[in-house]
Amino acid sequence: MTTPAAARRARQVEERRELIVAAARALAEEQGWEAVTTRRLADAIEHSQPVLYGHFPQGRTEIVTAVALAGFEELAAALAPSAAAQGKDADRVRALVVAYLDFAARHPATYDAMFLLPVVVPFAADDTPAVMKEGFAAIAGTLAGLRHPPADPATAAEVLWSAVHGLASLHRAGRLSADADDRRVDALVRAFAP
Repeated sequence: MTTPAAARRARQVEERRELIVAAARALAEEQGWEAVTTRRLADAIEHSQPVLYGHFPQGRTEIVTAVALAGFEELAAALAPSAAAQGKDADRVRALVVAYLDFAARHPATYDAMFLLPVVVPFAADDTPAVMKEGFAAIAGTLAGLRHPPADPATAAEVLWSAVHGLASLHRAGRLSADADDRRVDALVRAFAP
């Protein structure tokens, strides 16, 4: 049986962990990941660096991983409505693509943590955290729910994910013309829901 003091201590540890993750994410979104150091995080949460390492023994990489996992949870929530939506296939795929691109644009540092920075969790493996699988499941579920679903929804989902990730990354890098955003989305939608 857990004592009230132990329960309070566990709550405080979890709250401090969440505070560290929130501070890292806010600092990264404002100033980029190069600004996220253990010293600056310790100052932001008003604790010492050893406190940070007590919560994240692997340091910055483990903190980036925690931000990435929070991002995956939010991305999955943003994509889930398209998998459950009714209506025309093209509208469902468009909703998915737009939700993904909107998430990437609104949370660039979190998106970097999810897909570009080193993390300590595996992708596409049996031991991949469930929260990371949920976003992919929303993509695959959207495609599987189409009136004419692809013969291999999982592979089609990987291709769609790759395409939308490429659009998000190239757009952010300024490698695509700004006046063709809608046309690119239309072309991608037509590829999966003709």
